[in-house]
Amino acid sequence: MKKTIIFLLVSIFLFSFSAQSKNYRLLIGTYTNTGKSQGIYSYDIDMKSGFFKQKSVATGVSNPSYLAITPDKKFVYSVNESSDGSAANAFSFDEKTGKLTKLNSSLTKSGGPCYISVTENHVFTANYGGGSISVFGRQPDGSLTDVLQVIRHVGKSINIERQGEPHVHQVIISPDKKYVVVNDLGTDKVTVYKYNPNSKTEILIPFDTLSAKPGSGPRHATFNRDGSKEYLVQEIDGTVSVLRFENGKLSLLQETTLVKRDGIINRGADIHLSSDERFLYATNRGTANDITCFSVAKDGKLTFKQQLSTGGDGPRNFAITPDGQYIFIAHQFTDNITIFSRDSKTGLLNDTGKRIEVGAPVCLVFY
Repeated sequence: MKKTIIFLLVSIFLFSFSAQSKNYRLLIGTYTNTGKSQGIYSYDIDMKSGFFKQKSVATGVSNPSYLAITPDKKFVYSVNESSDGSAANAFSFDEKTGKLTKLNSSLTKSGGPCYISVTENHVFTANYGGGSISVFGRQPDGSLTDVLQVIRHVGKSINIERQGEPHVHQVIISPDKKYVVVNDLGTDKVTVYKYNPNSKTEILIPFDTLSAKPGSGPRHATFNRDGSKEYLVQEIDGTVSVLRFENGKLSLLQETTLVKRDGIINRGADIHLSSDERFLYATNRGTANDITCFSVAKDGKLTFKQQLSTGGDGPRNFAITPDGQYIFIAHQFTDNITIFSRDSKTGLLNDTGKRIEVGAPVCLVFY
């Protein structure tokens, strides 16, 4: 009996200590062309003390704005987001030290890669400038092959300034890994590709296309865990769409919006679900510079809960800590990452006032 009580007390102590430690490890992708950033940063975060320690920085890469990490945390991939020398980069990664060691780069053969995703066999980039997707193979050592497939979109939409040609903004893999979904801001299309991981040439095959609201500008999306729903934020008008996803087919379930104020310029940016899938968050840039919280019903539909300032200019990617207690928001133009506490029961956010100063941060990945 005494041993049982001691075991329970020790377990409670260890759980309490773990819950209070609030330590995180973070990778930060940035724009280096601003002259304010050196590359990809690795940080240790201690929220209890408010101490943020830079562990390492991977230099020698141009505009590594977006990152992808493998599930085993042994490799990291980034884009070179530039019109000249557009490429994908491969790094080996030491999660203990946070050190990234570059393995190689491979040209996308299409301009302006702005998003990157990874599977066991492949790496995909969404090329905004080229209006295309590039597909690379992964070698056993984590390095990239030359580009295996480039798929160029065609078409345009109604916004003359922003949608005169295709602008592919994101490429994500469905939870069952059978499909790859691509958002095209320029054509207002969301395209589903069938994914053939063992193919040498036709790795992605067009399968289904959903037309978004004209002039909305599909940007980023996220799946729920079972892959039955996809949540899409549109950049140009701030629309948020709830999409059914079944056997590779998309259909619209609900449309709502990030826009709660008159007279603002919208630049919808990023979107994520909480780990319990009860709340959805999305950022809006332009002159809005806010983050919106929605509650998620059992049928996947959204109800507005809260909107508040992100505390900076140009909120791009944001990330929820693995324990769900905080949201970190990267601000491209004010060179900082703001930190919000999160109530797991209500979903509501509160600005902690804590900041990490980093030049032109774009992408945040906890590991």
